[in-house]
Amino acid sequence: MMSRGLASSGSAVRGGVASTSGRSSSGLARSIPVRVSTRVQAHMSTTELPSRDLTSIKQRMAATEAALNHDKMMCYQCEQTKNNTGCTEIGICGKTPEVSALQDLLIYSVKGLGSLAHIARTSAGIEDAEVNTFVNGAIFSTLTNVNFADDRFVEFVTESRHLHAKLAAQLAAKGVQVPASETAAQPWHAPMPHPLVWNSQPAALGGVGAMLEVAEQTGIAARQKTLGLTLAGLQELLMYGLKGLCAYAHHAEALGHRGPKVYADVQELLHFLSTPAAADVGAVLDHCFQAGATNFRVMEMLSNAHSSTFGHPVPTPVSLNPIPGKAILVTGHDMHDMHMLLEQTAGMGINVYTHGEMLPAHGYPGLKKYPHLAGHFGGAWYRQKIDFAAFPGSIAVTTNCVLDPLTAYKGNIYTINETGLSGIPHIKADATGHKDFTPIIKRALELPGFTEADCAAREQKKDVTVGFGHNAVLSVAPQVIDAIQTGKLEHIFLVGGCDGSEPQRKYYSKLYQFMPTNTMVLTLGCGKFRIFDQDFGTLPGTDLPRLLDMGQCNDAYSALVVATELAKVFKTDVNSLPLSLDLSWFEQKAVAVLLTLLHLGVRNIRLGPRLPAFLTPEAVGVLVDKFNLLPANVVDPEADMKMMMECK
Repeated sequence: MMSRGLASSGSAVRGGVASTSGRSSSGLARSIPVRVSTRVQAHMSTTELPSRDLTSIKQRMAATEAALNHDKMMCYQCEQTKNNTGCTEIGICGKTPEVSALQDLLIYSVKGLGSLAHIARTSAGIEDAEVNTFVNGAIFSTLTNVNFADDRFVEFVTESRHLHAKLAAQLAAKGVQVPASETAAQPWHAPMPHPLVWNSQPAALGGVGAMLEVAEQTGIAARQKTLGLTLAGLQELLMYGLKGLCAYAHHAEALGHRGPKVYADVQELLHFLSTPAAADVGAVLDHCFQAGATNFRVMEMLSNAHSSTFGHPVPTPVSLNPIPGKAILVTGHDMHDMHMLLEQTAGMGINVYTHGEMLPAHGYPGLKKYPHLAGHFGGAWYRQKIDFAAFPGSIAVTTNCVLDPLTAYKGNIYTINETGLSGIPHIKADATGHKDFTPIIKRALELPGFTEADCAAREQKKDVTVGFGHNAVLSVAPQVIDAIQTGKLEHIFLVGGCDGSEPQRKYYSKLYQFMPTNTMVLTLGCGKFRIFDQDFGTLPGTDLPRLLDMGQCNDAYSALVVATELAKVFKTDVNSLPLSLDLSWFEQKAVAVLLTLLHLGVRNIRLGPRLPAFLTPEAVGVLVDKFNLLPANVVDPEADMKMMMECK
């Protein structure tokens, strides 16, 4: 069996959750009281990384340091970053140095706005709904592959400063002044003033050029020089976790589910990053785990938002074969947009298809009831230039992930919400949250759609099945429990997360070749596209399917619920179940999920295909020491499989 908990941290783990005070409404989440020394090196004496990993990380960090003095940009927030050190000329994603700088400036400004909102809440009881929504949405816009439009970031920064002034006026009306100690610039702000001060300066920032001059001073490279690579990277770990949880929270808010404590936590964490306490490694790590705790509540809130609006997902076959007729393709993650689009196209003779992480939409009763939700087209997000160019209809981008479009379909694609592409029409919501998708519908009617000849010429594919959320899986829990007790089910693998184009990700395809037939695999996120159309059959001696897709990366909460409930039945903790987590990461939502798993005390997590560029050997060492975080063995997936079967 797997390791029996976090003995080294002094916390008993029950049901996969560290046993301390405080519970979520579901009774699943509790805090893990991790205390880390202010000097990470102190932990390295008990930490041993495989030499191949330690050497590669050190080489990566040396390359990063050598590049700091002459780069056009510095971004290493995602897994595909160049040479696993950082994109310095242009983003691998296609992000320009200008967009990268404006994103840095927006985060800088939002740190100031979040700090002011935290001060207003704690000192004057002021709660501003507009600020709450904006902070989460603005942070969401800086995720990888969300927004490539520099003019949109100018709008975001301008709005951030406007809301800052509005909030400051509310404080002044109550006679409350921001203490001078709160506005003292920290060394890593130089040469900029504290974000609170910069937001309040009356300087006119009317366009891209003026903002870019300022934005150059707010990037990660300057903080690396001041803080060193380890502390700067850990601060970024916290910020990237915040980006992921803000995205999840924004999805939930679109469906009318808001969490006052979530807004407060986000703004308190933004405030922390601009205080002297953020110079302490231990404090930063503690706040990372706090972000993981908040993200757990957010994922629960999002799960409830989906199920209360559209019903619990149910196992549903989905066609991968298009049918004749006009067509719209919906990509991203936003089920609320999908619902509005299905309503607005009802009875118009337009077939709506899902793409990428929208595939799980077919499992929701409230969405599958629309007969023109016709099927799924294409694969994971990174193949979209091939998929979109081959799609004969209009394309709606609801959230990440999006790439700069090819000319072949540039006239057919539309962005929504926080997404943005230069020169591409953007659909905005009105004051009530309603979105008019008429431009998307009109374009679909202009385009040919799928013809009888197109459909006849295509190789026919088998259906895939979606809809195995926690409600569906727990409905067959007695059979799963019996299978474990009788030896019919030896091990469960959770292999989920993000997909990408790197050759190393073939590891996740090869891994399944070595799985014994008396095992099951749960998938999450677009990582499913490595195997989603393969026939795994049923568990021998049962009618249980061996492959269960639990939904989007947004649905990671379902996997945690299933694991926790199984642990309760066996009167043990998640770490003692015959369960292994092998996660692929790509962007900041995955970082948020990882922080949640660490908050819950889950050990022996494999992470790949590469470890994050923003974590130095010292930072990785702490996570290895406390949680036995393991790099996926992309060179030898069979060896990884053998270790997981031994619960290692």
